[in-house]
Formats: sequence, C-alpha cells, structure tokens
Amino acid sequence: MTGRETPGGKVEIKIGGMHCAMCVQAVEKSLKKVTGIKDVTVDLAGEQAFISYDRERTGLEEMRKAVEAAGYQYHGTADEAEERGKEARARELRTRKWRIAVGFATGLPLMAAMLLLKPPGLAWGLGLLAFALPGIVFLGFPILRAAFRSLKNRSLNMDVMYALGIGVALGSSLLAVLRLLPHDFLFLDTVVLLAAFLNLGKYLEARAKGRTSDAIRKLLGLRPNTAIVVRDGREREIAIDDVRVGDEIVVRPGEKIPVDGRVVAGSSSVDEAMISGEPLPVLKREGDELIGGTINKNGVLRFTALRVGRETLLAQIIQLVRTAQGSRPPVQRLADRVVTVFIPIILVIATGAFLTWHFLAGETFLFALTTLIAVLVIACPCALGLATPTAVMVGIGRGAELGILVRRGEALEAADKLSVVVFDKTGTLTAGQPDVTDVISVAGTDDEILRAAAAVERHSLHPLGTAIGRAAAARSLGLPDVSAFATLEGEGVTAMLAGEQILVGSLPFFKRRDVAGLSVAVSDIEGLQDAGKTVVLVARNDVLAGILGVADVLKPSAGAAVAAFKGMGLDVAMITGDNARSAAAVAGQAGIGRVIAQVLPKDKAREVQRIQENGGVAAFVGDGINDAPAMAQADIGIAVAGGTDVAVESGDVVLIRDDLLDAVAAVQLSRKVMGRIRWNLFWAFAYNAALVPLAAGALYPSLGVRLPPAVAGLAMAMSSVTVVSLSLLLKKFVPPIKRRAS
Repeated sequence: MTGRETPGGKVEIKIGGMHCAMCVQAVEKSLKKVTGIKDVTVDLAGEQAFISYDRERTGLEEMRKAVEAAGYQYHGTADEAEERGKEARARELRTRKWRIAVGFATGLPLMAAMLLLKPPGLAWGLGLLAFALPGIVFLGFPILRAAFRSLKNRSLNMDVMYALGIGVALGSSLLAVLRLLPHDFLFLDTVVLLAAFLNLGKYLEARAKGRTSDAIRKLLGLRPNTAIVVRDGREREIAIDDVRVGDEIVVRPGEKIPVDGRVVAGSSSVDEAMISGEPLPVLKREGDELIGGTINKNGVLRFTALRVGRETLLAQIIQLVRTAQGSRPPVQRLADRVVTVFIPIILVIATGAFLTWHFLAGETFLFALTTLIAVLVIACPCALGLATPTAVMVGIGRGAELGILVRRGEALEAADKLSVVVFDKTGTLTAGQPDVTDVISVAGTDDEILRAAAAVERHSLHPLGTAIGRAAAARSLGLPDVSAFATLEGEGVTAMLAGEQILVGSLPFFKRRDVAGLSVAVSDIEGLQDAGKTVVLVARNDVLAGILGVADVLKPSAGAAVAAFKGMGLDVAMITGDNARSAAAVAGQAGIGRVIAQVLPKDKAREVQRIQENGGVAAFVGDGINDAPAMAQADIGIAVAGGTDVAVESGDVVLIRDDLLDAVAAVQLSRKVMGRIRWNLFWAFAYNAALVPLAAGALYPSLGVRLPPAVAGLAMAMSSVTVVSLSLLLKKFVPPIKRRAS
C-alpha cells in the first residue's frame, strides 16, 4: 500500500475515536457494507484502516461516510492526515485533561460531602445534584452519545458498558434526590468519578499509543523539504517534490541528502544510522550510492538523483513499516474471538450478580446495585484488543530502526516458531563474486604469474578473468600489452606476451594439451580443490608456471550468524547449485553440517518443502533474486537486500544491510515481540479473570471484601495503560547478537 489513494485500488486511511477491539469491529463492519470494498483491516494501535477496493465502484467519500456513520472520525488518507492527525491528537489530549480536572474537582468534594454530611431533605439532594450537574454533562454526555451511536450501529463496546454503569448510577441518584429511594442510593460522586477515571485512562492510553508510532515519525522527520539542484549551470533551491531523476544535486556539510543518488564529485562521511542501524558514518566517494534522508557530515557532495518521491529507499521503508504495523499475526485471532463474546458475557455476569445477591443471597437492593455497576465498569476488552497491535507496532518500528524491515506481522509469529534456518550459498553466505585467494608460483614470482594471467584475461569477459584482473589491480601490477588473443570456449584463453605464449585455463584443458610440469603440482592442485576453490593454471610455452586459487569467499558475518542460530537451538542447512565437493568446503568454513548440493534454482523450493514435510518450520535466507520460489515456500523468507533495494516482494523480512547477523537479530526481535504479546494477553486475560469476579462480590461472603464502583473504574482505566506500557518497553530492546557485536 502506498499510504494514499492509488491506481491499484488500495488506500490507508486514518480514523479517530477508536478505543477498543469492539470499535475496530464496528468500523470494519461499516466499511465492509460499502459497495466496491473488497477487504478491510483496521489497526487499533495505529488508528488506521487498510482498504482494498474497486475504484470504479467506490471512493474515499463513501469511506468517509461509512466511518462517520459508525460514530468515528475520518481524518483522510495517511499522508493527508499526518499534520491533521497531530492537531487532532493534541486537541483530544487537551480536552481530556480539562475533563479529568473538572471530574476530580467535582467528584472528590462530592464524595467528601456525601460521606461526612448526610442531612435529610430534598434541598440537600438538589444542592448536590446542582453541584454535580456540570461535571456530569461535561464528562458524561460524550460517553452517553458514543454509546448511543454504537447501539444505533448494533455494536456493543466499552462506551456502551460504561454508559450502562454511569446510567444506572445516575438513575439511582435521581430517584434518591427525589426521595423515591433512600439516601444511600445517591451515587452522584460515583457518576462523576467514573467518567473522570474513564477519561484518565483514555488520556494515558492515547499518550502511550502515540509513542508506538515514534519510529514512523522519526522516519518522516528524515525527509527534507527542499533540495539544491544545478540547472542551467546555476544552483537553485526547489521543493523536494520537484526533484527529477537525473538532476544534479549539491549537499553541504550538516544537510540531509534529499533523494537517492550516486556521487559524481566530492567525498564526505555520511550518517546512515537511522536507515541502516549502522552507528558509524560511512565514507562516500565518486561512484558511491547515497540514501535520501541520511545526513552529510563533513564535506560537499555533488550527486545525480537516481530515485525520487515514492521510489526512494526512505519512502519504501516508511510504507513497508506502515503496512506491517497494521497487520495482524495469527495470535490476534484468539483475542478477536474472545472480544466478540466478551461484552455479552459481562452483561450476563453483571445481571446474574445483581439477581443472585438480591434475590438468592438476601442482600440489600443497594448492595446488589453496587455490584452491578462495579462489574459493568471494571470489565475491559480494551486490554485484549491492544495486547497484540501495540506490541506489533512498536516491535516493527524498532526493527526498522535496526535496519530490519518486517513486511508482515505474521512473520513475527513464524520466526518465533522456527526450527530450521536454510541459507542460500552464492550471494548470501558468500560475497557473490569470485576472488583470487591463492597464488602459487612454479616458475617465477607470484606477481609475475598474476601479472601474466591478468594481462591475458584482460580481454576476457569470464567472471574468473574479472577476478584475476581485480587481484592484479589490488597489487598495483601494471599490465603489459598482449597479442594474438584467443578464447578457447569453456577451457581457457591464450595470448602472446613478450614473445612467449601464455596459456590460462582449467586442469582438464592443460592435461589435454600435455602441458609439462603438472605432476609436481598435484598436491597443490588437490589442496585447493579440497578447499572448494576453482583451480586456474598458468603456463608459458606449454610449461606450467603457476597456479591460482579462485573462490567466492564467505562474508565476514557468515560464521558468526550460523553459530548464533545454532546457539538458539535451531538447525542450519545450506542449499546450493554447486557440486558437492565445493559446497561441503564452503559449508565447513561456515560451520554448517547439513548441505544440499547441485540443486537448480527452481528446485530449491522443493527442498524447503521436504524440510517442512518432515515437521520443520523453515526460514530461507537468500538474496531475493533467484531465491523467490524458496522464500515463498518457506514459513518465513529473509531477504538480504544489502543496500537500496527493499522492494524484495518474496521476503517476509528484508535486511537493509548486507550483514547476516541481522538475520539473527530479526529472529531474536521476533521472539521478543511474540513473548511480549503473550505477556500482554496473559495480563489482559488475568486482569478480567481476577477482577470481574471480585467486582461481582466473589470475596464478600468469606472476607467481606467488595469493590466500590469508583475503584472499579480506576482499575479498568489502568488495564489498557498497562498493556500499552508493556509494549512500549520494546522500544529499548537490543537483540543479543547486536549487544555482542557492539
């Protein structure tokens, strides 16, 4: 999704006024009634809805009407609502603070007066009512109005529950004021304090929920508003939206890099910490790529814009995080099912407690009524509804800060259940390009052998020839000119150098040509082959002169990542198209004992499927290019993007940095988030399981303990705040592998 209306018929809209899982269901139900809407997912923590729809049959105006008909506020598409949402949240917090102040300023004196002074008479009751009335109207009317809208839309939510509790208390109080009931039924202080506690809970919850979006706000804050471009030979400052691909842009020290591009002049250190999680600045020179939103530190850079607008890495990350934060892992289904029947069950418990105490236990009508109110206001599906989305939102945001992009909330749960991690070899465990690792001279020096081979291979396009050329350049070996160059298809190359014929090729080719001196080099050749390296031979005038070992070397983090996965109790395997001998050598260097070799790219998915059929929950770690089928088959696909390509559709998790330790960190983060979700759900269930019976008077017969309605209201308010606060602790989580690396 793009965060705004798109040609593909997907949109993300912001919604205000949702407070519990029943609100989510009400909004989803209302939106799904709109003709042309195909699918709706509403995120309570993010206060947003992700909608797939047919643009020819419906549009944003119909969505707005559906949201408002359900009794909630439509704030526009995600991009439109950024500033509007900030203003709306600030306005809501200010209003709630005033309501809290008025509630306690009215409720506490009322409580004191009703406890200490109880003179009979209509005038006293009317005086208390007159004092309480402003607080009742200011605090209670919005709750009653929201409950009316919910009932009108046939939705039972916490507004309905609280309105019932307040309504019963208020009705009892009015009858007591009119002396139709005894003075003990005067609950005016309870009415005001219940509304005050509800507003306090929603105020604290709103503040806490606002912090769950900190990662997105930080990412949005990276976007500069302007850029300095060079047009017609002059530097001019233009709006960021007016930058075009191909523009030459100037960035001075301390400025943010506006868009993605490639350096054409200058050098400077660039702080990429917010994008990649890498704490140290990265030196950028001519030819290096820059990421929009990162900070230029100490030099002037000129670069050409490569990606602008929604195509920049930063824009892709923001959208990936937004979409993932609104997704629901399967564990949420349990809470959703419970919430569906929660309020009807609570209504049954409240009514049952009232009837039981008054008619069966013989308690006073006042006691039974107090119990009814306490049960209505203490029950809280809000905590159940917030347990999963807040943890997912904070966890995915924390992952983005670490350079780990989780595309779907479902991936968190899959990663938590992993038993096997399968690595692709080339480009994942290894660097993805061959390098010369060994130079063994038979006749002449190492540099002479490498220079001759590179001079001949300079005219070849073979990857092995390119590797030999890079090795010579690394040693600053000047390359002489050659003549009579010829390629011997699939076997090697030959050329004339300083009057000598230089031959560079494979062992079988040298044997067929009867090159002299091979027998004395057998042990060296076999040693390189046993190490999984490709052997390239060099000869002068058909006499062996030297041996080169070429290999796709392991990434520096490969061994540590494999060891870390094993330390987490996971099996590790490697899949490759290479021959068994070469594959075993690479796997041995990485510490992998299970090797599946000579597998074509199209068959990798089948091998992953075999692991799953044997009971394994598999992650596939690949480079996201030819590994797409295997990633799609795996329970979780981890794509090593390694730079600016985060649009790896096959990856459930995308690693911005080319560092396999981040794959370990992704699994550790997932386990932490799922652990926090389970703890949140336990708290939410335990809270209701313990306090609802207490409010119903479970301890009254044995201990004489009962829960006053005002205390029940405070407990309800604190339950949601506790769940959100537990989720916010994830903001500080550092994966153990990251702590060790630092």
